[in-house]
Amino acid sequence: MTADPSEPLDSGYGSLAHGVPPSAPGTVFALTVAGGVRMPPRDGREVLFGRNRDDVHVCVGEDDRKVSRRQGLLVRHDDLWWMHNTGRLPIRLPGSRLLFPAEEPVPLAEGYTAAFVRGSAGREHLLELYVAGADGRPPDSRPLDVTEPPRMWRLTPDERFVLVSLAQRYLLQDPYPQPLAWRQVAEQLTELRPDKPWSSKRVEHLVAAVRTRLVRAGVPGLTREEVGEPVGNALNDNLIKELLLSTSLVPPDLALLEPAGDDDPGGVPVPPG
Repeated sequence: MTADPSEPLDSGYGSLAHGVPPSAPGTVFALTVAGGVRMPPRDGREVLFGRNRDDVHVCVGEDDRKVSRRQGLLVRHDDLWWMHNTGRLPIRLPGSRLLFPAEEPVPLAEGYTAAFVRGSAGREHLLELYVAGADGRPPDSRPLDVTEPPRMWRLTPDERFVLVSLAQRYLLQDPYPQPLAWRQVAEQLTELRPDKPWSSKRVEHLVAAVRTRLVRAGVPGLTREEVGEPVGNALNDNLIKELLLSTSLVPPDLALLEPAGDDDPGGVPVPPG
């Protein structure tokens, strides 16, 4: 019987998000609050994870019966580590990608990956993964580098006004937000700024113009071809999420939707685009 080539990582190892020691390219690290392993790369090698500590390399959710005893495994094949879901619950990967039981495995990219298994009472069990890169080195520590700002999208005052109304449930951090309908936006803006014609068609046209600019800049998920039919609210939902993640829209923008006071006859203040 071939000896297990894995090396254990104890529970006090620290987050893999901080990097890993110099390792052979393709080495995979897997870690939870209960500890983990480092596995050198070779085709056919496996890393098992799940609730049953005695039957897996990495224990996940040991006290949570919603997590399967063998929730999943990593398999080395064709110079990649592939994640398989062998449990009953989906595994959530970056970008809200869900890997379902019996679904085709997905490859792990070099570097850090955070995977989650949802357990009882809304608990989220974290499985940290790290695949050593081609040079086998972790990322350099860069604590003194200037922080890279997010790419913010320039909006005209009218576009910002419309988009804040459209996205107000997101900005208010509702638990299950949806974009407002064109008619709702037009009615709200007409009440706030009756000096301009705010028809449903004009609102739709302004939002479409912003979406087109972002598509040309390479932002995904903003065309019917990508989303597929039925489209529903998907295009506006994806647009709003991009504007929020880029900080092009932020909660203080909700001030645009406040009625002007008696001492402010000029209407709602609109920041520069």
